[in-house]
Amino acid sequence: MIAQLTGLMGSAYNIVLYQPATTLEAVQRATSVTTTMAALGAVFGMATCLSAQAREAPDDPVNYFVGGCASGIFLGARTHSAINGVSACLGLGTLALFTKIGKKEGWKISGPPVV
Repeated sequence: MIAQLTGLMGSAYNIVLYQPATTLEAVQRATSVTTTMAALGAVFGMATCLSAQAREAPDDPVNYFVGGCASGIFLGARTHSAINGVSACLGLGTLALFTKIGKKEGWKISGPPVV
């Protein structure tokens, strides 16, 4: 659900920033971006679950790194660029790893101050 909403927001920004020539082109771009984001979410979830089952460590942050890295590799394949794939693998994997660690340890990025 979040992936689809993120894809819709991304495609809306893409259409606003880069005005399409026709309505058909706008629909094609919106569909492409939304399906890519949804596929990234699906790849992340699948790889994370498979890693957790294979490693028999269901709550390990490394599983999330594997899922993020798999999503990055998918993004590189989608753009036909190995450099994009490697950098997205490292970036998304690291982001997912720190997100999981932050949730486990109770990190807060924003919110009311604790007094």
